[in-house]
Amino acid sequence: MSLKWQTIPTQLGVLRVNCKGLAYFLVFTVSICGSAWGMCPTACICASDIISCTNKNLSRVPGNLYKCVKRLDMSYNRIGGLEPEWIPVLFEKLDTLIINHNSINNIMTGSFSTTPNLKYLDLSSNSLKTLGSPVLQELGALEVLLLYNNQITQIESSAFGGLYKLQKLYLSYNLVSHFPLDLYTGRYKLTDLVLLDISFNRIKSMPIQHLSSVPAKHLSGIYLHGNPFYCDCMLYAMLIFWYQRHFSSVVDFKNEGNSKLPLLHDNFLNCSESTVNSSFQAFGFIHDAQVGERLVVHCDSRISDAGTHFVWVSPDNRLLEPDRDTDNFKVFHNGSLEITDAQLEDSGLYSCIAINKKRLLNETIEVRINVSNSTVNRSHAHEAFNTAFTTLAACVASIVLVLLYLYLTPCPCQCKAKRRKRKLNQSSAHSSILNSTPPQELPADERKASTGKRVVFLEPVHEPKHSQNGKIKLFPNDNIIAEGILKTTRTKSDSDSVNSLFSDTPFMPS
Repeated sequence: MSLKWQTIPTQLGVLRVNCKGLAYFLVFTVSICGSAWGMCPTACICASDIISCTNKNLSRVPGNLYKCVKRLDMSYNRIGGLEPEWIPVLFEKLDTLIINHNSINNIMTGSFSTTPNLKYLDLSSNSLKTLGSPVLQELGALEVLLLYNNQITQIESSAFGGLYKLQKLYLSYNLVSHFPLDLYTGRYKLTDLVLLDISFNRIKSMPIQHLSSVPAKHLSGIYLHGNPFYCDCMLYAMLIFWYQRHFSSVVDFKNEGNSKLPLLHDNFLNCSESTVNSSFQAFGFIHDAQVGERLVVHCDSRISDAGTHFVWVSPDNRLLEPDRDTDNFKVFHNGSLEITDAQLEDSGLYSCIAINKKRLLNETIEVRINVSNSTVNRSHAHEAFNTAFTTLAACVASIVLVLLYLYLTPCPCQCKAKRRKRKLNQSSAHSSILNSTPPQELPADERKASTGKRVVFLEPVHEPKHSQNGKIKLFPNDNIIAEGILKTTRTKSDSDSVNSLFSDTPFMPS
């Protein structure tokens, strides 16, 4: 193809123009953009590859837009639903689509089939209630998705299936009641997701045990503030762990206005140290091992892309690097530390340093390793068990002896009381005979003191001696007491009473 140049005189000199080449260039440009050069819909504002059609009462995308558009703004219109025909033309170069502040309440499958290379999609401030599947599967190149300020209550597990390049997802100011764990685990997890804003929803609990296995580069971008959480020590430990790791999602919003995280305030919860440590252990901050075991500790750094160099610092300030074995330590290129033969002296606080010179980033992660001797622990536990068992056995034996003493041993006092009662009953006839007058009531203390002193036992003598003249022989040392009783004044006409026995008439036993 021959080229003809034409000289055009100007004030600055001579300009040589290839008219035929310029014509080919214009034809090529028109064929690429799909419409006449310089034409733009009257309802829009066009600036090169950027088109703005905001606040024009539109219900769909105009069909006569430039095909070479890269950024399209359709905000503040009256788009009610996204159907496969709402974008009538294929826009292969479109990478940014803004359709916020409309009335979108439904997204149908195939709605984004004409925008296969979209990277940024803003659907915020609409009326979406659910996210079904698979409504976004055509957006395989999408990196940023804005869905905040909608009315979303439910998110299906496969709603974001196919968005393998998605890095940032904004779901704040919705009505979500469960944390979308499927974004990090399971079949449809998003491996490149580094930011999830789920703040100001209705989430009350977090799947802490499942999140403990999620890498730090994903955890560091989870924003949770503004949710009505049930405050417990597990959630407190998780947030404290994130705060110690300097996650911006926690550090930046600890005391930020109404979006405070009250769990991070001092004395908000009275959580024991053991509970917090157990959570730290679940998050990979504390590792336990036995003497002689092999232990592998991963460096869970947010800087984990290619070109990152990892080094470890031991508790005794030794530098541990890859391709350089030190005693029983080995560092791999992915940042993992291996202890081939754990010993008691290996316990302590280790520091992993991740350095990326290309990105000018570095991060330090601290990990505590506890090495214990199971044999010693078992012996101590056995001794403690023996001591506890001996103490328990002694207590049981003491209780048994006390019960035996109380219920099986006869009481001497009770027996004496019974014998005294029997004697009193046997001698009641004699005492009634000897008593000439009713006994006078005495005070209680005097009755106790005189017990057994007012009764005289008389025993008839079968073989009386001559000196006794046939009279009744008294017990020794009771002569005075008996004489006092015999001299008691008798009542009127008591000749028939039993006291007449004590007359001068001799009484002979039968």
